[in-house]
Amino acid sequence: MAKITLKGNPINTAGNLPSVGAAAPAFKLVKTDLSEATLASYAGKKKVLNIFPSLDTPVCATSVRRFNQDAVKAPNTVVLNISADLPFAHKRFCAAEGINNVENLSTFRGSFADDYKVKITDGALAGLCSRAVIVLDEHDKVKYTEQVPEIAQEPNYEAALKAL
Repeated sequence: MAKITLKGNPINTAGNLPSVGAAAPAFKLVKTDLSEATLASYAGKKKVLNIFPSLDTPVCATSVRRFNQDAVKAPNTVVLNISADLPFAHKRFCAAEGINNVENLSTFRGSFADDYKVKITDGALAGLCSRAVIVLDEHDKVKYTEQVPEIAQEPNYEAALKAL
């Protein structure tokens, strides 16, 4: 279990992120049009999994904006913004912000948070995803991980993009 904080208060996740070099766990997430996306949906592409608690928080929104503008510059790469927000919230946010270079996906029908060990297990945000970034290569091998230690802190964008 990873120990992280929320505004300095200790909380825990379901475990540790997948190890660098490991095969990424399969997943099933929900797109903004309510269709399903799986890891296989992005076969042959590099993937940045930008995982966070909720679009309705400033740091989460900032990370979506930042990856929307930066990560898409990498060739053969898709950015997947993943949270427990419902697909309707993802769609609303992207429309309001003019975000169209990334895919927003909801965990609400699946076990992604448990499978990737990002589920917050206690505290005020229990049940939501922690803030983490996982970069996968074209063969779904983990190239980079960051479990952000303080939920109110932004991820290390440069390190994640460098891993591509």
